[in-house]
Formats: sequence, C-alpha cells, structure tokens
Amino acid sequence: MVDERLQGLQMTTIAFIGLGIMGSPMAVHLAAAGHTVTAYNRTVAKAAPLVEAGGRAATSIADAVHRAEVICVMVPDSPDVKAVLAGEKGVFDSAEPGALIIDFSSIRPDVTFELAKQAVARGFRMLDAPVSGGEKGAVDAALSIMVGGDAADFEAAKPIFDVVGKTVVHVGPSGSGQTVKAANQLIVAANIQALAEAVIFLEAYGVDTEAALRVLGGGLAGSKVLDQKQGNMLSRSFTPGFRIDLHHKDMGIVTAAAREAGVVVPIGSLVEQLMASAKAIGDGGLDHSALLRGVERLSGRADKEN
Repeated sequence: MVDERLQGLQMTTIAFIGLGIMGSPMAVHLAAAGHTVTAYNRTVAKAAPLVEAGGRAATSIADAVHRAEVICVMVPDSPDVKAVLAGEKGVFDSAEPGALIIDFSSIRPDVTFELAKQAVARGFRMLDAPVSGGEKGAVDAALSIMVGGDAADFEAAKPIFDVVGKTVVHVGPSGSGQTVKAANQLIVAANIQALAEAVIFLEAYGVDTEAALRVLGGGLAGSKVLDQKQGNMLSRSFTPGFRIDLHHKDMGIVTAAAREAGVVVPIGSLVEQLMASAKAIGDGGLDHSALLRGVERLSGRADKEN
C-alpha cells in the first residue's frame, strides 16, 4: 500500500551529502519514495543502505550534485556545512544554477544566514531545515523539521520534507530554522538531565524504577525524552542515537546566540557545562542519555556504570 504522503508526489533528482546516523535513513526514504538519489559521504561504505534502496554512491560532491534539482546536506557542524557548500569544488562551484539547497544540519544561525546570502548571489535557493527526533525519528520518517527561508521555496520543498518528517513547519526567514533548533536542543538537554537525576534519585531509594517511570510518564512529567531515553538509562546502554559531542556543540550554539541576543539561559549554561564534562571524561561518543553517567559520578555511584 502506498503511503498517503507519497500520493501525487513529483519525482525529483536529489543529491544527498552526509550519510551519518540521521542522513543515511533519510536518503534511503527519499530513494524508496521513487526519487533519483545520488549521495556522497567521505566514508564510502556508509552509502551501502542507499545503494540497496536504489540510490547511487557518488565519488565526490561535484559528482553528487551534477544535474540535481534538490541538494540535501546533513553534516555535523558549521565548518562542515561551509566546506560542503562554499569550499573548492563544493556545491556552489558544482551545482546547476537554480538548484534548491536544503541544509538539514544543525549549525549556527549566523553561519546559515551568511551561506544563504552567498547561495542567492550564486543563483541558488536555500533553506535551513534542521531536524529533531534522533535516529529513531530518521528511521521512522517521523522527524520534526523546522524550516527557515523563503516561503515559496518551502512550499516547493514540502514534498521532500513530507517523505522524511512528520511535523514540518516554516518558522521564518533564513536562519530561523537554526534558531528554533537551538531552542529545541535547550529543552531536550534540560529534560535529559532532569530525567537522569530522577533515575539516580529513584534508584537511591530502592524504588522499582521502571514502574516509577511508567507512572511518571502518564502525568505532567511525561515527555518524549522520558519515553525514548528511559530504556537507555535503565539498561545503561548508550549506543548513540545522538552523540554527546553533537549536543555539546548545539549547546554552545544556544549559549552564544543567547548572549548575542542579551537573554539569560541559566539552565542551558549549566547543562552545557555538564555536556562539556561528559565530553572531557571520554563520553562524547555516547548517546546524550549518558548524561546519567555524570549524575552517577557526582553522586558517588559510578560503580554502577557499564
């Protein structure tokens, strides 16, 4: 049975750059929907799932974007996006004029705004479209996508967004998507830290923690963070869906942008420091639910770690 979101969808030639934890399933969904998808990733082996889904692995960015109508980017940080778009033999040098660039990465709003200006000057259209939902959201095609850029470009890209996301909202001009994503990361980080503290608190009193979280999830304390991250914390299994390294980067974006706007984010600043501590001690490659390990250390209960 055809997914109702795909009915009437015009097929598009898409270049996808960045096949990590999030990018790979997103590219696979686009190929499965019938689009012609060519992807580039520095680690060639990561293109295997896309190739199996009918896509093609490119040998370079220039190869990937050749004749592409839409160019999707999903890489870790601001310098990576700048290199992909504005670097030598990057997208700006190699893509067809008029192509629509969709940056799914989470980067600094000011960098996005500057790159969007460069894109327009070079004859391209560009949307910043960071996502939330982690690996599960990407695999389930249920991401929340916050989009900044021209409203007409958003409407043109909406069929693409609907293949990989569930909640898709145009939030304003260029850079707005990244600003909303920063707010998202602030809320998520604070929720993960609060959940981690609650788990250690409950365990210290010998409560049936799984049962406790089940009843807490049915009340005002319930959240998607509780639903999706309690299993990691209870089992002490921190295989990354979203790495602490990346969330630490995002919290740096939050605190820098808040300072520039003249607003205070005391909880955000604290969680940024806790992320920094986790990264410094070697937990940066773990899922962000591994903030629990920091609470264990501070509580003198680190012997429970795996």
